[in-house]
Amino acid sequence: MAVLLLNASYEPLAVIPQRRAMSLMLRGRVDAATEEAMIIRGASNVLRIPTVIRLRRYINVPRRGARWTRRGVLQRDGYCCIYCGIRAGQRQRGQLLNKHNFTVDHLIPRSRGGKNSWGNTACACPFCNTRKGGRTPHEAGMPLRWEPKIPRVGYLVASGEIPAAWKVYLEV
Repeated sequence: MAVLLLNASYEPLAVIPQRRAMSLMLRGRVDAATEEAMIIRGASNVLRIPTVIRLRRYINVPRRGARWTRRGVLQRDGYCCIYCGIRAGQRQRGQLLNKHNFTVDHLIPRSRGGKNSWGNTACACPFCNTRKGGRTPHEAGMPLRWEPKIPRVGYLVASGEIPAAWKVYLEV
C-alpha cells in the first residue's frame, strides 16, 4: 500500500511507498494528515503509518513544461490519428493497428524548417502520414481533428483504487 504525501500547504506532491513514509515519520519530517492508518508489526513494536502525511516545512516545487519526446507526443494524443481519428486496437485497411504502428507527424514538415515541438507534432497512423507526405495538412487537404498543444504537467497521477482518505486532497 502507498501513502499520499502532501506539502505543508496540503497540496498533493507524490504517492510514496510505505518504507519512505516510515522514514519521514521517524525523522520527524511529517505529520499525520488523516486518522486512517496502516499497521506495520515488527518483532518488538507496532508502527502506525497514516495513509496521508503532510510535510512540516513547505517545499517549493517549480512547475516546468514537459520536455518534447516522440513517446510524449504519442501518449498526449492517446495513440489516435490527428487526421482520421483511428485509435490503437482498431482495424484500418484490413490491418490491426497497435501503438507501435503510430508515427509522429510534423505539421510543418522538417524539410521546410518544422521543429520538434509540441505545437508542430502530432500522432498519425501510417496511412495518413504517407498520404500527407512532405506537405502541410492544408496543402494535402487533411484537416486536423484537434489543435496540438503543450501537455499540462504539475498534476499527480494516481491509478487503481484510490483510498477514501486521499479523495479529500485529490481532484477526483
